[in-house]
Amino acid sequence: MFDKISGLPAHPLFVHGAVVLVPLLAIIAILYAVWAGARRHIRWPMIVLAVATPGAVFAAKESGESFKESPNFQATEIQKTIGQHEGFGNTLFLVVAGLAVLTLVMAFMIATTADGTAAIKAPVAVHWIVIALTVILAAAALFYVFKAGDTGAHLVWSGF
Repeated sequence: MFDKISGLPAHPLFVHGAVVLVPLLAIIAILYAVWAGARRHIRWPMIVLAVATPGAVFAAKESGESFKESPNFQATEIQKTIGQHEGFGNTLFLVVAGLAVLTLVMAFMIATTADGTAAIKAPVAVHWIVIALTVILAAAALFYVFKAGDTGAHLVWSGF
């Protein structure tokens, strides 16, 4: 399923979804966490991104598993670099899954009223823990999407 699309390798196609959606989710989650005035405007786009982004990363990760089996990538040195790239991709998926869950929790824990004020539906300590973890995971998602993309780009443009 994640091998080819119209005869082309699926991985280079699916990667674009992850590269766009991960930073969008991370930035919107951070904005929602720290800027109360933006919450009523970005709540639903954030919820949609929290659902779509893990799927995009999963598709990129699984298509990469199929792509690395290509006969063109069987040299030992290339497989070593692919292993690094794969490690960043696997970590990215776990970080994004956690970020998505926390983002959804945050979206329903910190709702907004019609006048734009926050209606926090959790104890204060839980509220701050969720916000802190969301910001940390968002930063980690930005880091790992960069590292996965950077190692993948070096494979394509530098050879290995």
